[in-house]
Amino acid sequence: MKNIKHILCLFFSLTLVFTSCQEEDQEFGDIISPSNIQITAEIVGADASNPNGDGSGTVHFTATAENAVSYKFIYDGNETTAPSGRVTYDFAVLGLNTYTVTVVASGTAGVTSTSSIQVDVLSTYAPPADLLDKLHGTSTKTWRIKAEKNQHFGLGDIGGPPFQHYGAGPNDKAGVGMYNDRYVFNIDGTFTHITDGTNDAGGIDPTGDVFGRNVLIDELGGTGGTANGDDIENLPFNDYSENWFLTAPSGLETLTITGLGFIGYYTGGNHKYQIFDRSVPNELLVKTTDGNGGFDWWFVITTD
Repeated sequence: MKNIKHILCLFFSLTLVFTSCQEEDQEFGDIISPSNIQITAEIVGADASNPNGDGSGTVHFTATAENAVSYKFIYDGNETTAPSGRVTYDFAVLGLNTYTVTVVASGTAGVTSTSSIQVDVLSTYAPPADLLDKLHGTSTKTWRIKAEKNQHFGLGDIGGPPFQHYGAGPNDKAGVGMYNDRYVFNIDGTFTHITDGTNDAGGIDPTGDVFGRNVLIDELGGTGGTANGDDIENLPFNDYSENWFLTAPSGLETLTITGLGFIGYYTGGNHKYQIFDRSVPNELLVKTTDGNGGFDWWFVITTD
């Protein structure tokens, strides 16, 4: 009798597992890999006389594929998620150079397909010496949010004036994981974000925390932090390094940080910071557009 009970239990367990697997398969539906990936590259300023562009180095990429639900672009080891299949790169190496951009198209259940494109792009922009000196000097400079200044962080409409909707008062954002950050720009093009510049007195301690926009900050892959309206405060996040470069699309001096690198408040987007004003000694006023395409975010940074 006991053996019959064991057999019946085993039968019902297997039935439940089989049914569960069937339900999961039905939930995903047919799993089909993306196919027929098409990548187009629009080089800004390209025409019959200037096939490699106007020297700005700016290229708009568009990817399409059958059965794709999202896209990711990879250039120089850095990944950019682009659900719409569109991304813009500013190539900063002087002269005419060939660049390879890879697209990863994702389908249902995470299946992917990959394709690449090569583009020949002309870049003629050389950053002015005074801007380079201000950014990193003869070797390296460390920057921070100028917390003591009125309107050192805020937001406004895209293309609108600085701090149109909000400008933080002196030390208004103390304790949220922004003022203790340090941003190190090195002459070799490397960038280090120290996410807590107060805990290294006894040696390098990579632990820290950051501040950012709810949902968008999920791109960092961190866990924890405190939700406060549309903000996530004190998200635990370690020091990290990326690269930086300067371009001037449409004549606007722009600082780009590769990968997920950012300044002040994580907003996603393209990680490009237009240098709006650099006339004040030891100070930069920069802005970036968030990944939702909702606002321009403004920051005043200063050297220690």
